[in-house]
Amino acid sequence: MRILLANFTAMVDDAGGLSKVTCAFADAMAKRGHEVTIVYSDDKEGQFFFPVDQAVVSYNLRHYQGNDIVFPIYYKVLREFVRPFSKKLAKRVNNYFVTKNLLGYLQDILAKNKPEVIVAFQPAASKHFILDLKSDIPIVTMSHGDPEDYFHNYPAAEQEAVARSTACQVLLPDFVRAIKSRYPATPVEVIGNVVPQYERQADLLQKKREYKIIFIGQLVKTIKRPHLLIKAFVKLAAKYPEWKLEIWGAENKRSYRKYLQKLIDVAGLSQQIAIKGTTHDVEHVLYQGDIVVLPSSGEGFGLTAAEGMSMGLPAVGYKRCTGLAGLIDDGKTGFLCEDGVDPLAEKLDLLMANKKMRAEMGQMARKAMGIYSADIIWKKWEDLLERIVSGDAYNGK
Repeated sequence: MRILLANFTAMVDDAGGLSKVTCAFADAMAKRGHEVTIVYSDDKEGQFFFPVDQAVVSYNLRHYQGNDIVFPIYYKVLREFVRPFSKKLAKRVNNYFVTKNLLGYLQDILAKNKPEVIVAFQPAASKHFILDLKSDIPIVTMSHGDPEDYFHNYPAAEQEAVARSTACQVLLPDFVRAIKSRYPATPVEVIGNVVPQYERQADLLQKKREYKIIFIGQLVKTIKRPHLLIKAFVKLAAKYPEWKLEIWGAENKRSYRKYLQKLIDVAGLSQQIAIKGTTHDVEHVLYQGDIVVLPSSGEGFGLTAAEGMSMGLPAVGYKRCTGLAGLIDDGKTGFLCEDGVDPLAEKLDLLMANKKMRAEMGQMARKAMGIYSADIIWKKWEDLLERIVSGDAYNGK
């Protein structure tokens, strides 16, 4: 198959989850013998943070065939001005920029590569193919979060593109209803993210000089919320002096990174809490850990929590975060708690105090993540795309 992956976001040296999934998808399909093209839109030029097969062809729409298209400052000002009032309007600014400046390049790429199927990594990408270019190439619209968000924060044109997609993919069964309740005729497929199946497992029963709570994720105040974890750990630090907290992830805003450090410094816990930056070796970080925590307000699929669970660590997250609640079996593979600092501290206290509990939950967590192995997930994707291309499914869409 000739597969086009359309992720209209930054990809250059980006360590975020969306970039990781894009590269992993491309790499897996190329290794399975398919012709894969990635189309993305990034101000920067350079290499991807995550590796992809050398057979994968990639195009940066902002730097296409010697044409450098800069996102204008006045667009950025307008977008950030309207965002607090309407996320829909902010997204429309982005869409207008692509429609005005990049559609011709996109059309040229379609003509050059002749994809048999397109996988759009966001409804905006689907919108540009379906509504703007009026492409008749089958399109699968991916969801990387709860698709209920589409119907509150996405422009009407993007919602229409979702409805007119050949199929929509969601990460967890709980997400199907959001689309099917609005568009009963639109096929929806449940395919989770790939979770590494680590050969080695963290030994949570061994006696160690220090024990670690691990957070891995972008340092984003309103979504990942590592400040809540720091505050919860501060409440427990004196009780558990042998425990450390490691915060791993790329800086999103310098002011927030400084805020996190100030929380640590004010508490006098620079010896127990460390902000470590990014890592290319997640496996090693998790192998050194004892508990993985993701205090997010929202996740489509809490990948770093799932990776920790695959390593054999119990996971802790908030009940309100559907993308974690669908992964963590409360009381068996970890804990789900009510929102806030105190409930998080209470669940951490239970795990930090009980090595046997940590080991038992970690073992169950590791087993539970087996359904997200690369072989299983990429086979599901390959089967879906082959059915679409062959016409064996979704006829008439």
